[in-house]
Amino acid sequence: MISDKRQIKSPISLTLAITVLTTSLLSTACSSNQTPQAGSGGGEDGLKLGALLPKTGDLAAIGQNMPAAVKLAVDTVNACGGVNEKSVTLIEEDDQTDPAAGASAMNKLATVDKVAGVVGAFASSVSSAAVDIAVQNGIMMVSPGSTSPVFTESAQKGIYQGFWARTAPPDTYQAQALAALANKKGFKNASTVVINNDYGVGFEQEFDQAFEKLGGKVNQKGQPVRYDPKAPTLDSEASAAFNGKPDAVAAVLYAETGSLLLQAAYKQGLMNNVTVLLTDGVYSPDFVKQVGKTPEGKSIISGALGTVPGADGQGLQDFSQLWTEKTGKEVTAYVPHSWDATVLMMLAAEAADANTGEGIKSKIRDVANAPGTEVTDPCQALELIRKGEDINYQGASGNVDIDENGDVVGSYDVWTVKEDGTLEVIDKVTPAQ
Repeated sequence: MISDKRQIKSPISLTLAITVLTTSLLSTACSSNQTPQAGSGGGEDGLKLGALLPKTGDLAAIGQNMPAAVKLAVDTVNACGGVNEKSVTLIEEDDQTDPAAGASAMNKLATVDKVAGVVGAFASSVSSAAVDIAVQNGIMMVSPGSTSPVFTESAQKGIYQGFWARTAPPDTYQAQALAALANKKGFKNASTVVINNDYGVGFEQEFDQAFEKLGGKVNQKGQPVRYDPKAPTLDSEASAAFNGKPDAVAAVLYAETGSLLLQAAYKQGLMNNVTVLLTDGVYSPDFVKQVGKTPEGKSIISGALGTVPGADGQGLQDFSQLWTEKTGKEVTAYVPHSWDATVLMMLAAEAADANTGEGIKSKIRDVANAPGTEVTDPCQALELIRKGEDINYQGASGNVDIDENGDVVGSYDVWTVKEDGTLEVIDKVTPAQ
């Protein structure tokens, strides 16, 4: 982001809030999962946010750290005074990576908890099931990971009325990045196999278009391989995707079901001399373990390549330090995006002087975009807002410039699966234009 004002170097940094934060963490831990009284979402009792993320289900392996990032953001802000002079309340719900469960949880957040904003969902299929409920109830929904292009299309039609945004870029860009990676590796023809939902189908269509634009050939064109996550076996889908001697197979999967598909391809002897191209939905060592090893002890998908939205924001270093201090873990995929989604909603509520979804919606782009003082620390950002200054929040995941459709554009890390099953980021790639 470009700003005419000086960039703040966080003199009131996150680390200054840590001593107070220890006490806040204890108190919030006791209250974050409690249901507040109905009717309290209007603001008198403070800002209420919900987290609708996968603690269980097909995306739990990659999504399990996301709720902790949301909670850390809330605890950090509460430690430096909260929002609109009151503490923020967080209500966590497990969407189970299931649209029906996600819709039910969103109904609870809207009608019982009466939250003003929701961080989530992760799976695009769950967000699709939940976002209409959010819009109907005037709740701002910011997803840290739902990347289907369907949301851009709906936003362009005005369906979301501005109550939707995301801190991870749409698959319009990631699919182009994966196609650029395939072209960079010299692959001339590729097949696709995708989970049959908004995420998988949207990604597949964008990848096909981008790969062909770069001169590649897409096998089974017109007869795409899309698998039902509830199918008893995936043998036929594996056969259809890997037959025909493709250089690569772009596999857009979720972990539990995707591991079964790749096991089926391996057992049929179809993975020799084929590079598997993977995406963010399976960026987890747990997924590699689920796929399994060869009799020689090597990962079945050794050499596979993948893309995942990277985190390269100005606030990443400070956030990573705080995250490690408080959790003892490394920063994993989508954790910075979850932090940023939460911070943006709190900053927007403060800027609007209203603990409501309408208030968050009215100011979220103002605090995320230029003009304004560039600032990475949420506590410092709140202080500037209280002084009446414009801010331009620079996130941990990126600059989080949100456009009129609620989208951001990000960079992508290239990762690979090593023989021992560990993952390694080896490169970066930009979307093919």
